[in-house]
Amino acid sequence: MQRRWMRGLLAAALAGGVMAPAAVADAAPTAVPITRIHTDGARFVDDSGRVVLLHGVNNVDKEPPYLNAGDGLTVTADDAALLAGHGFNTVRLGVSFDALMPTKGVVDTAYLDRVAGVVDTLAEYGIHTVLDNHQDGLSKVWGGNGFPEWAIHARPGAGEPNVGFPLFYLMPSMNAGWDEVWNNSYGALDYLGDALGALAAKMSGHPGAMGIELLNEPWPGTAFLSCFPNGCPGFDVKYQAAMQKLTDAVRGRNGDLMVLWEPNVTWNETMPSNLGKNPPISAPDIAFAPHDYCVPSQLAIYMNLPTFLRGLCPMQQDKTWGNIDALTARTQLPTLVTEFGDGDATVLRNTLIRADDRFVSWQYWTYTSRFGAGGPKPDPFLGDIGKQLVRTYPRATAGTPGRMIFDPDTGDFAYRYTPRAGSGPTEIYTSDMHYPDGYAVRVEGGHVTSAAGARVVTVEADTSTPVTVYVNRPGSKGATVPSGPIGTGSASGSASGSAGSGSASGSADSGSGSGSGTGSAR
Repeated sequence: MQRRWMRGLLAAALAGGVMAPAAVADAAPTAVPITRIHTDGARFVDDSGRVVLLHGVNNVDKEPPYLNAGDGLTVTADDAALLAGHGFNTVRLGVSFDALMPTKGVVDTAYLDRVAGVVDTLAEYGIHTVLDNHQDGLSKVWGGNGFPEWAIHARPGAGEPNVGFPLFYLMPSMNAGWDEVWNNSYGALDYLGDALGALAAKMSGHPGAMGIELLNEPWPGTAFLSCFPNGCPGFDVKYQAAMQKLTDAVRGRNGDLMVLWEPNVTWNETMPSNLGKNPPISAPDIAFAPHDYCVPSQLAIYMNLPTFLRGLCPMQQDKTWGNIDALTARTQLPTLVTEFGDGDATVLRNTLIRADDRFVSWQYWTYTSRFGAGGPKPDPFLGDIGKQLVRTYPRATAGTPGRMIFDPDTGDFAYRYTPRAGSGPTEIYTSDMHYPDGYAVRVEGGHVTSAAGARVVTVEADTSTPVTVYVNRPGSKGATVPSGPIGTGSASGSASGSAGSGSASGSADSGSGSGSGTGSAR
């Protein structure tokens, strides 16, 4: 059997297709040191100039004592191994103003050390960390989190109702608190800038730190009504000025760190953002960090409304992604969707298809440690959610990305790009969940340079003409690359075509050939 398998593999390689045996996800730390990610126009790029696509998760600790190893929430080395094995290359790690500066004007250096420790642990497994300055409900004053109590002077009125998340944002006292922030009435933005600046300085020498997201889901305060029905350009001018102030505070302490801006949170109700209109965004290395939630899904999760309303989600999410398209066209900022899903497997496909169509990166909400207190817990990616999230995808492209498609029902994947010389290989992560009997890989216009069965397929171009990569289960018809440029239509249709048969150029080694390969899996 071993000799027969070797003959089959050799025949496949010489024929231009590679039949890769099923492989167990490698849980070892990456042998290649992690390098920083930067922006280049509307793309994320690595130090080699390759275009990077990020797939990942959130890990957000909202309660003190914050980020303690083994607490059953914060990611550990075991979690990093699991995430990397499933192909995730980014984590949005929650930090908060009240943890950074629990006492007015005094930064908690022990907390900074814990943040750096988690960043370094993730980096050992090739995972890039976005540091998310998280808040929900402004402060503990209203039963929320984020801003320390000393930073906000407003307080709930006697007898003022508080029904909790998310409707507590409508409380007059909380709106007064948000107005304090945006007006910098008592210096909250100044102190937040100091805290984020200290965080940025701590990340010097920690290349796994991709950037700082300045503020999660910022609420407009008393201006919120002006955001409906078509966005709030007046408030967004003030909001953009606040984001620029915080950006300057970060850059003053660490000029190499990316900064990510969210839209104000009425975005989640499909209101467009006016960021970059007045004035244009001119500072370098800024990324856009929207969320993609479906209101009916959120109402079903948090307020027990009927689940059939989720049928409206595709229409709402089309509007959200249309708003992303408009901001991208206006600002040329790259987009990283930093929250979506929230455990609702029924809406994941809506986000993931639209992200694939646009070559947009994402971070799923949410992931908590499987290890430490209460562990080990079951792998959360072995069910319906994981079937969607654990995807075959081009995590680094040596050239200009084109269209791609991945069918989570079959594992069929196809991707086309235009190569650029001198930037290293293109890397395709192959899902560890979709190919139980191994996968077949075929390349047109290039050749595979990775070993058979590698979890990450590396491809190099033969010439300067477009390269097309196909990955599918043995015997599958495979996928066909969607026509047209990126962002021109959905790749959600049937992933069928001739990817698994017919002629091809490229091979598993430095030679070339045509045809499709056969072989048996381990």
